[in-house]
Amino acid sequence: MRCELDHLVVACADLQQGAAWARDRLGVDVQPGGKHASMGTHNLLLRIGPRVYLELIAIDPDAAPPERPRWFELDTRAVRTRVAERPFLATWVARCDKLVDAVTRVPELGNVRNFSRGQFVWRFALPDNGAVPFGGVMPAVMQWDSQAHPTDVLENRGCDLIALELAHPAATSIVPLFRALRIAGPVDVKPGPKSLVARLHTPRGDVALS
Repeated sequence: MRCELDHLVVACADLQQGAAWARDRLGVDVQPGGKHASMGTHNLLLRIGPRVYLELIAIDPDAAPPERPRWFELDTRAVRTRVAERPFLATWVARCDKLVDAVTRVPELGNVRNFSRGQFVWRFALPDNGAVPFGGVMPAVMQWDSQAHPTDVLENRGCDLIALELAHPAATSIVPLFRALRIAGPVDVKPGPKSLVARLHTPRGDVALS
């Protein structure tokens, strides 16, 4: 089994806010994504490397409320308060070649659910309460079941991920979970106050997103 960084998740109050934030911080326009009907969300996307992308996600005001908590804690008061001020890096997602093995090794990742959007078909592990493990420092995990990947249809707009720097007071508990998932990619976790920082090369120069 192997897991590697697939995409970063930036929570937004709405997609207009997210697009303006990306343009200001990164100097580029993001591209349309799509809707997740079963989650009541929609997104915008930006390629930040080979098979790595940035996802700006928000509650879809036109969608029916889902039957379960939305992913990435978008329903919580804490997230709604933060996104009212600005978009923020909420968590990240690792793609696995054996998703069932991953959630067996780390049950905190949740239960596997099926998703599809156009040519994209994937499975995603979600805790029943919609929580992000260890405040988003631990990744959500997924498996692409289609050959297609979002970066196949995203333009290269001059943004590249340099590193994802993670810190958490319980880092000594997180590191063994990373090892169990065999996580690969430019990802580092260390002890300290909880933080998620993505460093990117962009048309605006090197930028840190948090």
